[in-house]
Amino acid sequence: MSKLKQMICDYAFMSPYLILFGAFLVGPLIYGLGLSFMRYEMLSPNPPGWIGFDNFAEALSDRYFWKALFATLMFVVLTVPLTVVFALLLATFLTKIPDVRAQWYRAAIFLPTLITISVGGILWRWFYNSEFGLFNALLEPLGIKVPWINSTTWAMPSIVLMTLWWTIGGPMIILFAGMKQIPNNYYEAGSLDGATGYKAFIHLTLPLLRPVMLFVVVMSLIGAFQVFGQTYMITSGGPELSTRVLVQYIYETAFSRYRLGYGAAMSWLLFVIIGIISFAGFRIMGEKDA
Repeated sequence: MSKLKQMICDYAFMSPYLILFGAFLVGPLIYGLGLSFMRYEMLSPNPPGWIGFDNFAEALSDRYFWKALFATLMFVVLTVPLTVVFALLLATFLTKIPDVRAQWYRAAIFLPTLITISVGGILWRWFYNSEFGLFNALLEPLGIKVPWINSTTWAMPSIVLMTLWWTIGGPMIILFAGMKQIPNNYYEAGSLDGATGYKAFIHLTLPLLRPVMLFVVVMSLIGAFQVFGQTYMITSGGPELSTRVLVQYIYETAFSRYRLGYGAAMSWLLFVIIGIISFAGFRIMGEKDA
């Protein structure tokens, strides 16, 4: 078969994916970029019009945008390190126990990720209820009553706790698989030099796991910046907008106040922020691999 025919066959097999990729990802991205430079207010009697960078300038001077961005950054700072650390600890624990038991533990830890955010949000909203919630019922014998989602101090940590329960299974499975791919001869050679126990973990497991760790960290960062379901279902952005993250503010702007152009501009600002931080993560964690 000639190269031309082979190329045609290759693209023919790829065409369903390329069509869907273009229709549902590339197309909306381009449309959203164009929308971000327009005044597009669905309830306004004025027709949509080109306004250049005015939407971006408005976002950068909008105190609610900055407050939502701060809430998002707070969520990222709390969630990503905890996710990576606990996923790594769980994966390490699972490598130390027999495979049959490890399978049951993996299934139990991964199971919450299969629950939809609507179901998980309703469940945890009941857990956090100050009057008849499960957590305060367990703490009642100790005389402790925590305003889990009714306090600006506790609301974001409560969202983070729910997120860890809901998402940690994925990173744990990835890190566990990465550890299983490390050949035993590295540990056998290391043991001859005294690298056993925690020394083997620090000097062998972590360096060899660097590419997998990089993937987990970057994907966790991207997911954390896009948080929406947890805050929307559990706190609706409260109290006092302390948990109204940027995606929720974009959603409310575009689909509650019908300012589609302004919402698109904020979406692209979030896209740029995620891109910069993800690139920085690749540079920092990938330096030793370069």
